[in-house]
Amino acid sequence: MEALQFLSAKDSKRQPIYALVGDEDFLKRYTRERIVSIAIGDEDPSFAVAVYAGEKLDFSTVRNELETLPFLAPCRVVVVEAADKFVTDNRPALEAYFAKPSSVGVLVLDVKTFPETTKLAKAIPDAAKIACKAPVAHKLHELHSWCVKWAQSAHKKKLAMNAAEQLVELVGTSMGLLDQELGKLANAVGAKAGISVEDVEALVGRSKAANVFLILDAIAEGRPREALSILEELFAEGEDPLAVMAPLTARLRKLATVGRLHFVENVALGPAMDAANVPKWDKARISCEKQLKHLGGRRLLKLPDWLVELNYGLKGGNPLPERVQVERLVVMLACPREDTKR
Repeated sequence: MEALQFLSAKDSKRQPIYALVGDEDFLKRYTRERIVSIAIGDEDPSFAVAVYAGEKLDFSTVRNELETLPFLAPCRVVVVEAADKFVTDNRPALEAYFAKPSSVGVLVLDVKTFPETTKLAKAIPDAAKIACKAPVAHKLHELHSWCVKWAQSAHKKKLAMNAAEQLVELVGTSMGLLDQELGKLANAVGAKAGISVEDVEALVGRSKAANVFLILDAIAEGRPREALSILEELFAEGEDPLAVMAPLTARLRKLATVGRLHFVENVALGPAMDAANVPKWDKARISCEKQLKHLGGRRLLKLPDWLVELNYGLKGGNPLPERVQVERLVVMLACPREDTKR
């Protein structure tokens, strides 16, 4: 079950074991709070919740906690943080425990991964396996919707959808950082009932990942020196070429998808952008259109192959320095189209 689905569910049955899977700490924190609420209601958690680090934890300690009768609460909740090693080391014991769990205990395993091929994962119902991961690129609309809902529920402000799209564009997909920025925006706009895209543009700083997208603006204007200058600044700040290419690759793949739909399949530009999940706020659409016009159909169709080749090269398949490989791609993209040269 997705964490957002779990958090929005009105009625959830208490489970003997929960697995919080993923690396989105913001979602894990709120999911844990929700589990504690389901388990003990309005009782004081200080009497009923125990938290352990999983690196050097033995199963007998956890078992004893789970079997201990709760004080002033209907049950006892035991949370094992960073539990991947604990799960690996104690898988048979956990399987045996789940077959006959404590009637007064709830075990919460906070893990990065939880392979579905294991007996334990197969035994635990889907309702107890909570995926705590930020929405991936092709599901960013879910993150935009979450920002709108969270701004209202947590910060008492109406967030416009185009402002949510701009916020994710600038900050990235970390829900904890998005919550922080929403809090800052809510304070900054004061008595205003809502947060507009203009507020976001004026008040939210760009993340390093978002700064990478400025490269595309320079590319669209045919300014290779400016694009390379932005790259140099990122490298000077210690950014790894692979880390720089991650957000840039995601945007270029999106452009390639729009290009294929528009130039090859004759899909109108607006629907092609919709299909590629290009944000709908005006600035994003105008920027995308400029980039498409600059690159042209020929380069857009070659983009996927170029990106695969560069990814291979950055992982050791090319003897050239990594920075040079990235710079070559940027120059190739920033140069004028062949059919526009005189």
